[in-house]
Amino acid sequence: MRLTILAVGDKLPSWADEATAEYLKRMPREARVDLVVVKPEKRASQSAQTLKQAESVRLLEKLPAGMRLVALDEHGRQVSTRELADLLARWMESGRDTCLVIGGADGLAPAILEKAEMALSLSRLTLPHAFARVLLAEQLYRAVSLLNNHPYHRE
Repeated sequence: MRLTILAVGDKLPSWADEATAEYLKRMPREARVDLVVVKPEKRASQSAQTLKQAESVRLLEKLPAGMRLVALDEHGRQVSTRELADLLARWMESGRDTCLVIGGADGLAPAILEKAEMALSLSRLTLPHAFARVLLAEQLYRAVSLLNNHPYHRE
């Protein structure tokens, strides 16, 4: 199974790019993760809805065909690390590739949320975009470690 993180935001601080790359590099072959970055829409006094709509077009263009779509959304289902590992195990067993989508500063457009098979929330806290990307990469690595009985995760 292949995982893809599809994220709006092309100019993250170097520490965030480095941390994300480090966790993705650690992923085993059976759960490889590709990061696909989409340029955000320029604000230019546009409404949040207009921005989200423009970004959703870019996201859908980059969404690989046939992939399970999981939206990262503040109103999504909150899961523990163990629950994320269980989800990941089910996704791996299905053999179907999975794409996790992180929206821009204003979130995801309804078109993306409606297309998603599930919406997950990383936290009830408002997270900077850079933190969200690093956190998702780390939690995917932690979930795989848990499934492989690797000592990285401690319960």
